[in-house]
Amino acid sequence: MVATDSFLKYNNPVLVIVNKTRKSVKISSASSQLPQKEKSGPIKESNQQILNTIFPPRQWLEGDKLWMQQVSSAASTKEDVIQLAESLDKKLHQKGAKQRGICPTRRELYSQCFDELIRQETLNCPERGLLLACVRDELLMTVAAHKTVYEDSLGFDRRENLIAEQGKADLEKRISDLEEKNDELKKQLAEQLSKYEATEIKAIEIQQLEERRHSEDVHALERSIQQLKDQMTQIGTIMD
Repeated sequence: MVATDSFLKYNNPVLVIVNKTRKSVKISSASSQLPQKEKSGPIKESNQQILNTIFPPRQWLEGDKLWMQQVSSAASTKEDVIQLAESLDKKLHQKGAKQRGICPTRRELYSQCFDELIRQETLNCPERGLLLACVRDELLMTVAAHKTVYEDSLGFDRRENLIAEQGKADLEKRISDLEEKNDELKKQLAEQLSKYEATEIKAIEIQQLEERRHSEDVHALERSIQQLKDQMTQIGTIMD
């Protein structure tokens, strides 16, 4: 059987169809086969029909048996409303519903409570009950629309974040490649500087060697000239 853990009051389930020959049943025709209860007047029957319009009866299959459960048409008192409020507070505490912010548990419990209040008010004034049902449906559509917009925005944010992450990954790879290239260029520059320094040192050494050789040649020529001068002087002296 379906769960009945709800603030909305239901009658006891009734067996509608026992099908021993076929496994399939037409659920839509089950309401016409409900056992007839004693009528207490046209007003009560009308209220039950309105309640069935606002809260469609539950229907489920167990084997080859079709069961139905309608919303209760029993009138409620002030004590029932007080008990409903107490039950709501108790359930909110038991299920750990959040007091603020978005909380599906709290919304579900308040929705059940509102349905029960609509049921009670429908019995007092069917027109007011129908209007409250319209307000409830409008609120549900508004919440569903906001939920759709919220989920779409989440999807958009996820797509944007994915694109941003992809762009970030591309930038990080480019930065890594540029850093590697920069390191390679620094290495090449260091090698060229080392070669340049070695070449410069070698050029200085060659220049110094050439200067020493030139100086030695100059000194040698000066000595040769001096020797020639000395020889010419000696020759001049002898001739005199």
